[in-house]
Parts: sequence; C-alpha cells; structure tokens
Amino acid sequence: MENGNVKPAKFATIGYTLKANMRQYAMLVALIVIMLFFQIATNGILLVPMNVTNLILQNSYVLILAIGMTLCILTGGNIDLSVGSVAAFTAAIMGTLIIEQKIAVPLAILIGLLIGVVIGIWQGFWIAYVRIPPFIATLAGMLLFRGLTNTILKGLTLSPFPKSFQMISSGYIPDLFPFIPNLNLTPIVVSGILSLILLYVQIKNRKRKIQNNTEIIPRSLFLMQILITILAINLFAYALAAHKGIPIILVILGVLIFAYHFFTTRTVPGRYIYALGGNEKAAKLSGIDTNKVLFFVYLNMAVLAAVAGIAFASRTNSAFPLLGTNFEMDAIASCFIGGASSTGGIGTVIGAIIGALVMGVLNNGMSIMGVGIDWQMTIKGFVLLMAVAFDVYSKNKSK
Repeated sequence: MENGNVKPAKFATIGYTLKANMRQYAMLVALIVIMLFFQIATNGILLVPMNVTNLILQNSYVLILAIGMTLCILTGGNIDLSVGSVAAFTAAIMGTLIIEQKIAVPLAILIGLLIGVVIGIWQGFWIAYVRIPPFIATLAGMLLFRGLTNTILKGLTLSPFPKSFQMISSGYIPDLFPFIPNLNLTPIVVSGILSLILLYVQIKNRKRKIQNNTEIIPRSLFLMQILITILAINLFAYALAAHKGIPIILVILGVLIFAYHFFTTRTVPGRYIYALGGNEKAAKLSGIDTNKVLFFVYLNMAVLAAVAGIAFASRTNSAFPLLGTNFEMDAIASCFIGGASSTGGIGTVIGAIIGALVMGVLNNGMSIMGVGIDWQMTIKGFVLLMAVAFDVYSKNKSK
C-alpha cells in the first residue's frame, strides 16, 4: 500500500518476457515449425486425424517417462538409465501373470505398480542414503533388471494379452453425444469445457498477480498465449473427433501431466526438488531433507517406468526381451529438448512434454517420408546436441 492506494502492477515488456522464457518459447516454436515442415513434406499425411491419434498412442510411453525424468534432472542434472529395463521387467511380469498364470488384469496391474514401488525403494536407497552416484546406481539397475527380464521370458515373447489389457493403449472413451455420424462429439465438448476452465484460471491468476503487485506479461502477449492455446486444444480435439474419439491412454496422460505440473509448481515438496537442484548445500541449510527428496524422485521414476512398461506392453500386445531398449535415451532427450538444464534446477513438466512431442513428430514424420533408421538416429542426435548447446549459450549470455 502507498498513500492508501494499491501499487500499480509491474508490466514486463514483450522483449523481456520472451527473453526470460526463451527456452520454452523456442522449443514450442520449433515444434510448430517441425510439424508444418512434415505436414508439407508428407503431403498432408502428418496431421490427418488418424495419424494425430497414432502420434499419441505411439509416443505415450515416452511422455510418461519424460515426466519422471524431468524430476530426476531437476535434482542436479541426474538421470535414470534403468527406466527401459524396469519397463521391460514390468511387462515381463505382466505377461507371466496375465497370459501364463491367468491372473485378473486389474490385480496384475496393481502387482506391476507395486513392483515399480519396490524397485524405486531399492534404487532410491542406494542413491539417496548410500550416495552412490545416480548414473552408476541406475546403470547397475539397467543391467540387473534387463537380466531379470531375460530370465523370466527365457528369450521368448509372451502374447497375446486379453482385450481388457489391450484397451489401456488401444481403447477409446465411448461417444457420449452420438448425434453426428462419423464425428465423435465427446472430444469437442471436453475441449470446450477445458478451454473455459483455462480461460477462467488464467484470468484469475492474472488478477491475483495485479493485486499482489507481481510482475505480469503485457496484455497483448497474454491474450495471444490464451488464443493460441485454446486454438491448439480445439484443433487437436477436432482431429480426435474425426477419428475414433479420446484414447484411454490420453486420459491417463492428461491426469499425469496435470498432477505433476501442479505438484512441481504449486506444492512445497515440488519446490524442494528445484531447491535441491539449484544448490543442495543451501537447501540443506534451509531445513530441506535432501536425502528424502532424492529418494522420492527415484521412487517416483521407477513407478512411472512401470506405468510406461504396462502401456507399451498393452500397445504392442506382447512382452518380449528387447522391450524398453533406448527408452531412457528418448526420455532424457525429451527433457533436455524441452528446456531442462543439464546442471539441474531448471525445467518444467510441460517443457518435457513439448520435447517428447518434438521427438515423436520427428520419428513419425521421417518414417512417413521413408527416411532410414540410421538417418533418423543421426537427426535426433543432432537435435539433442543443439538443444543442450542452446541451454549452455543461454546461461553464458545471462551471466
């Protein structure tokens, strides 16, 4: 208060806002440019409704893993190399329980998630309390759980899973408004509701910032962000509506993205993770139990790896020895491309999702164009290198 009046809000300039959020905006623009390029290069095939749905189904496991890997990287640039092997191990357990032992699907899924918890406790203990470097501990986990997967499967593939299990990654929410032939109205109704909620929340947050005299972005940029986001949501919803509707795995992804975004941005434990990555000694001095935070992060990563394994086994309708190969590389690349810092403390769940979509669009677009797997790996490696180089350049320039 000043002279009985509320101080006016601080309006950041457009240039300052873009510079402060350069990494996120750059990756979002890059995603749009890549999508437009492949839309033209594939003669419009990339964004046909069926392929838009396939992009989500094919990359669901990367999106799930990227969420957990973001938290690992936030703790100080740490990574988890074992996620692919944990996913494979979980899938092997699923195959054994459901296909061979005929255990009910819900019970088998619960057991699979509990296995993820046990693995997370195992790895979290060595990393957080024994203080074995995460790279070494998870490398050991990668070898350990890959070996156990091969032992369980004996080099064989277990297939097929029952229809109820396949529905996790290939099923769709029923059309609740069957009024128009060949158009599932449920995604459109849901996108309309989400658009209104987003508009309400953003306006409310902006008003709160004005009342608290917090720096806010210019109104023109604020309106542009809202319009672009709502337009993207509704175009995506129309693509789903024109195919088969909302995939079940998309609902699971939506819940995970919202929950982890809220956790990392709106809760005290979520801020502890950023504090740990920013400066562990300072975090300890401020009263944060850094061992507990590190333990939680790797416990969480193992559970999400189990979820990814279940989703991938459901998608491929099988559990096989090579399942999960290079999963960790896709997840790590998604996080760094999406704006996570290689030194920790910087990164967002939404950024990791954008990075995973960049990787997914690159894979899908190059596959449609008939680009060989060797060149696909080359291009993805180059994109990852440029993303990290951009991070280093941004930090040096800010200093």
